[in-house]
Amino acid sequence: MTRVLILGGRGRIGSSVAEDLATHTQAQITITGRSPETGKAVNLTSAGQVQFLMLDLAEVDKLKEAIANSDLVIHCAGPFHYRDTNVLEICIAQGVNYVDVSDHRSYTSKALNYKEQAAAAGVTAIINTGIFPGISNSMVRQGIEQFDEAEKIHLSYLVSGSGGAGVTVMRTTFLGLQHPFDAWIDGKWQEIQPYSEREAVNFLPPYGRTGVYWFDMPETFTLPHAFPSVQTVITKFGSVPDFYNHMTWITAHVFPKWLMQKRSTIEFLSHVSHLMTDVTNNFTGIGVAVRSEVTGQKNGKTAIFCSDLVHENTAMASGCGTGSIAQLLLEGKVNKPGVFAVEEALPTSLFKNTMQSRKIKIHHSWL
Repeated sequence: MTRVLILGGRGRIGSSVAEDLATHTQAQITITGRSPETGKAVNLTSAGQVQFLMLDLAEVDKLKEAIANSDLVIHCAGPFHYRDTNVLEICIAQGVNYVDVSDHRSYTSKALNYKEQAAAAGVTAIINTGIFPGISNSMVRQGIEQFDEAEKIHLSYLVSGSGGAGVTVMRTTFLGLQHPFDAWIDGKWQEIQPYSEREAVNFLPPYGRTGVYWFDMPETFTLPHAFPSVQTVITKFGSVPDFYNHMTWITAHVFPKWLMQKRSTIEFLSHVSHLMTDVTNNFTGIGVAVRSEVTGQKNGKTAIFCSDLVHENTAMASGCGTGSIAQLLLEGKVNKPGVFAVEEALPTSLFKNTMQSRKIKIHHSWL
């Protein structure tokens, strides 16, 4: 029996990954948490397929032992702004495949530096899995493959309330407002202010036309690397209800920068926001919408290929994205030694199969 270790497995995202794997594989799953309380509910799920291990990532010897006893490690212990690459390095040293749900370019950049070491060790490490980044990257790849030459990528994300995720996701949002970032526009890197340039995007029902803003995502720089013909990559994010967008804009553009760069400020804003979404979730739900628009040349003409996805639970959708890649690794259907973002590691044919098996419908249209 294959063994999977999910670090941070009792968080909202980690537990969704565990649920997906328990549904679609026979793997023995070990989830970790830093206190015994986080493991109380484990025995109630999956008929013994999931077990709990109390583990802090700072306990390096215990971490190494847990990884050595695993066939696959899934790193869900965010936020990844603060994370080093120690888990990835241990996996490479011990020859264990690795997946994570990282969602920030600082961590992504560090992880990609281990591409050669992972390849030499025969380790497949796939980073930035989940819903966005993750499923969104594969939606783009599928769009790119429709063209003779792709020229522009426009990704838009929308989350209702908390998205069914925990306070860590709130931290990720506010951490993403701290600094300007570089985006690939018109064939050159240009500095972008976070949560700027509001744009109305047509999402699938029930969302419709809704505002999104520039947001720093790993796709902003991994997609230009994966698809060199592309001259522009836009990544924008928004929330429902819309007043959250205006509050986030104020946080990004009115609050003093020194204040936003204090961890105590991030913690305060994250907890307050999470309390607010506990109320608004009752009216908006906790779903997610993703829209990918790829512009390019096809048969000598310019066209736009659109892909749209809606899921009623953001955390569950993220679990499906990560779980599907983990399943493919366990089954030996994906074997690509090195460190890769999703768009470089997952063929479209396998992506389509895993989404169908999870009843996730992606709608396609041409403009």
